[in-house]
Amino acid sequence: MRLPRVLIAAILVLLVIDVVTSEKLRKYKKFKHPRKSTTTTSTTTESESLTLEEEDEDDDGEKVQTFVDPCLKKHCSAGRICQSNDDGEAECVCIETCPEEVDPRRKVCTNQNTTWGSDCEVYRMRCWCDKGSDKCEDDSMKHLHIEYYGECREMPECLDEEMDDFPRRMRDWLFNIMRDMADRDELTPHYKALEREAENNQTRRWANAAIWKWCDLDGEPHDRRVSRHELFPIRAPLMALEHCIAPFLNNCDENDDHKITLKEWGKCLQVDPDEMEDRCEDVRGE
Repeated sequence: MRLPRVLIAAILVLLVIDVVTSEKLRKYKKFKHPRKSTTTTSTTTESESLTLEEEDEDDDGEKVQTFVDPCLKKHCSAGRICQSNDDGEAECVCIETCPEEVDPRRKVCTNQNTTWGSDCEVYRMRCWCDKGSDKCEDDSMKHLHIEYYGECREMPECLDEEMDDFPRRMRDWLFNIMRDMADRDELTPHYKALEREAENNQTRRWANAAIWKWCDLDGEPHDRRVSRHELFPIRAPLMALEHCIAPFLNNCDENDDHKITLKEWGKCLQVDPDEMEDRCEDVRGE
């Protein structure tokens, strides 16, 4: 049976969202500390951002010190950059300056139905509020996240009959995305095994697709919970095509703690809870 056009469009949009996200991360990296490992003589003043790793002698017998940037192995979430503190340890701090965006398509609409100049500004504000900065405009912005790209606009109401059918459509969509990426050899061997299992065992079709996407959305620090802002790769690109996606995802957070567990995700998609196993390590190939 041929997929509806809107479903095909949604699949194509999701496949390119990773490319857009990678480009944005590349732009933010210019704010990250650029220094790599470096070597200097003992007469050189130690950099504030580097820590001493080892001391050795050069060919002339002069002592040299090798310094490394502690931020090289530090991961910071969106809206934060890594800097070394006074003790030479890596820590994540809020971005001070966001790139100036002139393209109106870079504007974003948040869950508070407010339009912001860029996603960087949203992430920075949430960081300020998380850290208790006086730059935080309101405590509610600790949970600020992006709904979709572009200025805020009025969305059609999701009717009850549409919402009732949405879990089935979502399951179909997730499986088709998973299968398409596997066919294009864009997945890890562990994930391919999960997908092939779903192909060969129809009873695992919906569960494996649901588990894969939940694990995929669970970003750093991989705490086995998907936050509201981690739902961005699904929610933002689909808002223009699926007006029920936002209320559907909101309903997945059953206890309203701004985190979606695997159990909540499976219940939301109407998957048998006995089939919702934590297989994230296999999916990520860890």
